[in-house]
Amino acid sequence: MPKEALDWLRAKGIKPGFDHRDVFQEEHATIFTVAKAMKLDILEAIRSAVDEMVDGGQDFNTFRRELQPLLVKQGWWGKADMLDPLTGQTREVQLGSPRRLRFIYDTNLRTANAAGQWDRIQRTKKTQPFLLYQLGPSRHHRAEHLGWAGILLPADDPFWQTHFPPNGWGCKCWVRQVSRREAERLMATGNYLTEAPTGKLLEYINKRTGQVLQVPEGIEPGWAYNPGAVPRLKQAEQLLEEKEKTSTVLAKPKRPQKSRRRDDQE
Repeated sequence: MPKEALDWLRAKGIKPGFDHRDVFQEEHATIFTVAKAMKLDILEAIRSAVDEMVDGGQDFNTFRRELQPLLVKQGWWGKADMLDPLTGQTREVQLGSPRRLRFIYDTNLRTANAAGQWDRIQRTKKTQPFLLYQLGPSRHHRAEHLGWAGILLPADDPFWQTHFPPNGWGCKCWVRQVSRREAERLMATGNYLTEAPTGKLLEYINKRTGQVLQVPEGIEPGWAYNPGAVPRLKQAEQLLEEKEKTSTVLAKPKRPQKSRRRDDQE
């Protein structure tokens, strides 16, 4: 696993959440969470296993074999009654299961890889300035993803801020970085799309938070973001805020010093 992917994963904060929508979309780029893992010790155990998986390049069977016994021991396995802190209602929920471990494994692996790749793209886009959208090894592909296969656009095109894969649960699409010379050769064949598609935007309301989003058709709600671009954007925003604060302090006129009273000098 590339170092950039591991660095991205380890830079995340940690936050318990009852529902997968409690921490949503680009928040996942800076926060590690697992739905229903409401206790920090359980969430930390899962995070540690994910870290080891990414760092050591573990396959799913190894990941599951090492993590499942820990979760069973801590009582986070199977179904159980749990209080939803948002609604105040208690209901039966699914905790750990082989299927959930598969989702945890795939989601963290693919988003970490995507973030690491984006970091490398930013460092090498002067020599390889184009990205090519490609399908992964899935047996069945979403119709829209089939339509995006062969899109060839500059790395700085806004399209990649929302459509940089993965673009949904289980999505195995990926991008390949290409040089300008190769891009020109591919374009000359006429078999590639050189303009971003103008698809529909579908309104999605996160009923847990009330957030209203415009999601491109073909991308599942919660996935319309670029995992690697979010931390860079937040860093830029923080830097701008710090500069503005500094400018405000420097621009603030100094108060004239009052002459000291005689009794203060004695």
